[in-house]
Amino acid sequence: MIRTRARGGARAGAETAWRAFVFVLPGLWVLGVVAWELCRPTSGQLLQLLAAAPAIACAGTGRRQCVLLGGLCALLALVPFGETEPGAGAGTRIMTCGATLAVIGASYLTAGRRLRLVRELERTREVAVAAQRVVLRPLPRRIDGVLLAADHLSASEGAMVGGDLYEVVGTRHGVRAVIGDVRGHGLEAMGTVAAMLGSFREVVHDEPELGDVLRRLERSHQRHLRERALAGAPAAGAGEPVSVLAEEFVTLLLLEVAQDGSVTALNCGHPWPYRVARRAVAPVAPAEPMPPLGLFPLPEELSAVRCGRLGPGEGLFLHTDGAADARDAAGEFFPLAQELRSSVAAAAAPCGPSPSGVVGEVRKALLRHAGGRLTDDVALVMLSNDRVRVPASSAGTPPAGERLTRWPPGRSGRGR
Repeated sequence: MIRTRARGGARAGAETAWRAFVFVLPGLWVLGVVAWELCRPTSGQLLQLLAAAPAIACAGTGRRQCVLLGGLCALLALVPFGETEPGAGAGTRIMTCGATLAVIGASYLTAGRRLRLVRELERTREVAVAAQRVVLRPLPRRIDGVLLAADHLSASEGAMVGGDLYEVVGTRHGVRAVIGDVRGHGLEAMGTVAAMLGSFREVVHDEPELGDVLRRLERSHQRHLRERALAGAPAAGAGEPVSVLAEEFVTLLLLEVAQDGSVTALNCGHPWPYRVARRAVAPVAPAEPMPPLGLFPLPEELSAVRCGRLGPGEGLFLHTDGAADARDAAGEFFPLAQELRSSVAAAAAPCGPSPSGVVGEVRKALLRHAGGRLTDDVALVMLSNDRVRVPASSAGTPPAGERLTRWPPGRSGRGR
C-alpha cells in the first residue's frame, strides 16, 4: 500500500510539473527569443518568432487567458531596448506586431472552440458511462449472504463495457450468477451483451431450473440476431443473412448457489471457475462444457452439473478467457492460476479471503503482465459464502427495522 501511494504521489507530482511547464512555455519562448536578439542582434529579424507565442499557448494549455498573456508578452518584447539607430528594424517590428495580433485573434477563437468541444466531449462521456453502467451495472457487496466482487476491463479505449458480461441476482431459488463472452469485443458487442443481460435479469426469477433459464437465454439470443440481421439488411426482403447468424455465438456459465451452499452449474463453452478455500485454489471441472450458445441447438435434456458445496469462507472465482489469454511483450500467457494463488494469499483473512481484495490483486497483476495493453475484454467475478456468519433472528421476533408498533396496544390503528 505504501508503494502504491508513493507511485500515485510521484505520478501526481510529474503531472503537476508538466502542467506548470506547459503553462510557462510561451513565456520561456519569448524570453529565449529576446535573449538571443540581445546577445546576437539581427536588426529585429529574429523577433518575428515572437508571433508563435500565442499559438504555443493555444496548443499547450488551450486557455484563452494564456493566449492573451502570451500575446501580450510578445507585444511587449517588440518594444526597443536601449539606444537604437533611427529606422533600424522598424519595418520588421511593425510587421511582427501585425502578425502577432493576427495570431492572437486566431488562437483566441481556436481556444474558445476547443473549450466548447472539450465540454461537449465530457458531457458525452458522462452519458456513455451512465448508459454502460445500466448495461453492466456494478454488483452489490452482498446478496443473500453471498459476498460479491467483480471487475471488467475493456479492450476498447474509452469503453467500460465490451464483449464480456456478468450478473448476480438473488432469487427464491438461490443466488444465481452468469458470466459470458460474446464473440468480438468492444462497442460492437454491446448490443448482444445488453440483450443477454436483460433476458437473464428477467427469466432468472421465473424459471425454477437452470436448464429452463438457459433455454430462455438461447431464444433471446436468436431473436436478437434476427432483429439485428433484418435491421442491417432491410432490402433483402424476408430473407436474412445466414452469415450473421452463423458467426455470432456466446459462451455462458450459469451458476446457482443454494441456501445450504451447494453449487450447480451449466456451461456453454466457457472456462470453469476456480474454487477458493482459505489459501487453497483448485480448478473446478465437473464435466465437459457444451458448445457455445448459438453454434448448435441445445440438447433436449438439460440437467445442471453439481459442483460441490461452499463452506464458510469458501468461494468461486469466475473469469472470461481474456484473462488467461492475455500476453506480455514476450508473448507469454498470463499465469492466472499462479497469480490467483498469490492474490488469495495477499487477501487472506481469518474468515476467508476478501472477494474484493482477490479481484483487485488479480486485476493489478493482469495489467502489469500485459503492460496495460489488452487485446480482449476481461471480466473477473468472485462469490464467497458468508451465510454461516449471519446471525439469525430469534423465532417469532422480527428484526429491529421491521418491528411494528400497534395503536393502541392490542388494537388496530385503522379505527383511530
